[in-house]
Amino acid sequence: MKLSDIVVTDAIISELKAKNRDEAIVELVESLADAGAVAKKSAKEIAKSVITRESQATTGIGKGVALPHAKLKGIKKPICAFGRSAEGIDFASLDSKPVYSVILLLSSPDNPDEHLQAMETIFKHVQRDIFRKFLRQAETKQAMLDVIKEADEAG
Repeated sequence: MKLSDIVVTDAIISELKAKNRDEAIVELVESLADAGAVAKKSAKEIAKSVITRESQATTGIGKGVALPHAKLKGIKKPICAFGRSAEGIDFASLDSKPVYSVILLLSSPDNPDEHLQAMETIFKHVQRDIFRKFLRQAETKQAMLDVIKEADEAG
């Protein structure tokens, strides 16, 4: 599975307006709805589910990255929205540092293997310093997309 297979291009946000974790999640869910990847009428419920999941354990994995995620009925295949914050957002990260890259993943509860594959793909890339650095420096949607595509090509 490639990162570009799950990223919804129109749901990439090069500068999140959000100042906190919950706002970032809502903003990314709304971008998926605006892109037609999820139903607009479901956006509030989806955001609520992701925030509830986030409240159980932080997905701020450290090194400036957060990976909020949820398995939800109605999601047919894993979909992902990327958001970048130049200022940084407090996600109660494991390393207590701000988050600059928020990667929201939604997938189906009926296909846990696909969810794990998607998580693995994302983790593989965010473990690499160069990917995190370039993603954080990408100031436009196109630049972020280029970083994602280059990461896929690099394997």
